Amino acid sequence: MVKYQTGSGNISLSHEVFTTLVSDAATGCFGVKGMAMRSVTDGLVHLLKRSSMHKGVYIKYNEGSSVSIELHIVIDEGVNIPVICKSIISEVRYKVEQSTGVKVDSVDVFVDSIRKD
Repeated sequence: MVKYQTGSGNISLSHEVFTTLVSDAATGCFGVKGMAMRSVTDGLVHLLKRSSMHKGVYIKYNEGSSVSIELHIVIDEGVNIPVICKSIISEVRYKVEQSTGVKVDSVDVFVDSIRKD
């Protein structure tokens, strides 16, 4: 959770705010199938349903009211991985900073799987 003061009062942003913003920004990028999570029991990568996309996002709260973001994704076959990852990093950073006013120190993207339609 991030808390900060303004001239009018205090603002608290929950963990869910960040995970929702990140998963929406990432899945809105071209070539992204969805968020991913590796199962502890069988070790397989699972494409998450819309209602549980936040499980593919990890937020680290840093000193000075900034965050570091790690996200796990599934992408379409045939897309340029470095280009799509740069796009995701840019989009996630922009949306989080613009929506919350919180500085994003880093965005790490992990491509866990490639899917063919």
